[in-house]
Amino acid sequence: MMIAKGQFNISLTPQDDESPAGRMLIDKTYTGDLTGTGIGQMISKRTVAGTAVYYAIEEFSGQLKRKTGAFTLVHSGVMDKTSQSLTVTVLAGSGEGEFSDLSGTLDIIQENGVHSYVFNYSL
Repeated sequence: MMIAKGQFNISLTPQDDESPAGRMLIDKTYTGDLTGTGIGQMISKRTVAGTAVYYAIEEFSGQLKRKTGAFTLVHSGVMDKTSQSLTVTVLAGSGEGEFSDLSGTLDIIQENGVHSYVFNYSL
């Protein structure tokens, strides 16, 4: 496995519809070892009791340590009053260009309003 690190900026645009879950458009700009853009959609639900869930599909396009292409990230997150988990994985077979054999997981870190990532991958 190889490791890529960096930061990203994110903009979430709420979609106004009658769904019982919230839906947002994702627009990200990645910097660091992974440079490019991520666009996608997120659907989420928070209960009155404070539990929450979100799923997202994000399409990345750009460079990873001088290799160029695109791939899909699948997000799955759950939280309750005592714990939370988030898994972001590369969708198998989604790599294009120089990412045709890409697999991996992306960890998201939020500290002091800054979003960073650690991408564990293989090519």
